[in-house]
Amino acid sequence: MAASQVKLKLLFDPKSKKVLFAEAGKDFVDFLFYLLSLPVSTVVRLLKDEGEVGCLSDLYNSLENLNDTYIQPTQNKTDLLYHKSSLCGSEFPLLLSDNDQYSTRNVYMCPSSNNSYNTRHVSDVPNYMCPHCNEKMNVKISLVNSSSSAPPNSSDTSSTSIGKSTGDDGGFVKGVVTYMVMDNLEVKPLSTISSITLLNSFNVQNVGSLEEKVVALDVDEGLKLLKASLECKNVLSTVFLGNIGVDIELVKAA
Repeated sequence: MAASQVKLKLLFDPKSKKVLFAEAGKDFVDFLFYLLSLPVSTVVRLLKDEGEVGCLSDLYNSLENLNDTYIQPTQNKTDLLYHKSSLCGSEFPLLLSDNDQYSTRNVYMCPSSNNSYNTRHVSDVPNYMCPHCNEKMNVKISLVNSSSSAPPNSSDTSSTSIGKSTGDDGGFVKGVVTYMVMDNLEVKPLSTISSITLLNSFNVQNVGSLEEKVVALDVDEGLKLLKASLECKNVLSTVFLGNIGVDIELVKAA
């Protein structure tokens, strides 16, 4: 099955390259809220090569390179380095490149488990410390019927229309609503009244001067959204219109 494709419709001012708002479905809004659940270590791992997380990347690397000799026998540094979100990443159609570990169909057990039926602990994190023998659980086995497997009859969900969803199950928000996402990622239900109110707040005199643009998101855009959300308030303008820098307000009529 092809990876889910999330679409977003932008309403923007072409002169200032400023996004007023975007129309989004459940899939994109769920992804945005999912970002709030990411552990700090996951954010650092995703962005450390970009040099955008200050000294946290150095702290992360120091733990990664620290010999296991210095780690308490009851602890495992993998718990910190690959700490999982409290939410299942497989519920969200737009996944960050790091999230393959959340939807993997492999689990791991310790080598001694091959010789005993009473100590068969498994973990979905490689090299996790076995609670029984304190050995690293690095023997890969296949997980059958995992929750991350594709649901039945899902072959036609390779793309998702704006304001629609593949179902109301899972995620955070309901899929029967179209949502308004502001340039600073603030989320609201979309309505005609809210759209008019927003345009008035920007003192838009000529709606015809505005343009619409439908964008399709993939893993790269997901990573860019995460990065931009930590740097600026005009995230959508930065990622999709190349408006990099401080937030630019629309020129208001006198």
